[in-house]
This record gives sequence, C-alpha cells and structure tokens, in this order.
Amino acid sequence: MAKSVSYNKREIEKKKQEKRLEKQKRKEERKANAGSGLLEDMIAYVDANGVIRDTPPDPVQKQEIDIDDIEVSTPKKEEVGEPDPYRGRVEYFDRNKGFGFIKSATNMDKYFFHVSSAPAGIDEDDKVTFDLERGKKGMNAVNIVVTG
Repeated sequence: MAKSVSYNKREIEKKKQEKRLEKQKRKEERKANAGSGLLEDMIAYVDANGVIRDTPPDPVQKQEIDIDDIEVSTPKKEEVGEPDPYRGRVEYFDRNKGFGFIKSATNMDKYFFHVSSAPAGIDEDDKVTFDLERGKKGMNAVNIVVTG
C-alpha cells in the first residue's frame, strides 16, 4: 500500500505557532504606530482649483465671501415679451376637406392646420406667419396670417 501524503502533528503545530507569532508582531506594530494615527493618513484636502492635496490649504490665501452674494434659489426669469410668430409656407391645402400643412421656414417641420384657423383667401405656396398650439397628434398651426 502507498503511504498517504499528510503532515505529522509536529509540523502542523509548528505552522500554527508561526501564524500566532506573525499575528502578535502585527498587533505590536499597530500599537507602536498608534501615535501617527491612520485617520491623519486618510484625510485629503481640496484646494481652490479642485485639486486633491495631502496638506491643508494655506489660511493666508483664504478668500472672503460676502454672505449677500450667495444665491440659494434659482434666478428669476427675465420678463419675455410676446414670442415672435413662426414663418413658413403653405405646402398643401385641401379646400374640400378643410385642412392643410405648413412647412416651417426655420426648421423645415410640417404643421397641420384647420381651415377654421386660417384666413379665407389662403392657398398653396402662400407665405404665412403662425403660432403653434399642441393638438391631439402634435403641434398645430393657429392664428395664421398670409404675408405675401
């Protein structure tokens, strides 16, 4: 029969003793270095430029800030007058069905319009100004005025 590979009791006990000694040494080292402190090693400072440093900032270069200059809320919106009407061209218009489409001059989008929002003399290829209003299926042109 072959002999099984195993450690004898003395070798196992010897390894356990070595581990205990290593653990004891590490414990003594931690106690000896307790004066320097791990917390001080972990502290980081951020300077005025946002760079992380291991030394505190110089108090001489500290900048005073007036408390009244700090705004906590969102800035007020400026009063905006009546928005400019959109400009475009009537690309399609069906008098029998009472609707049409205007192609915007600025962004090339097409907007639906109903005959009730358009003047009586509107026709295809007319240049118009209009306002936009949200409809059931998207933005609709309303308040249409023929410009030429």
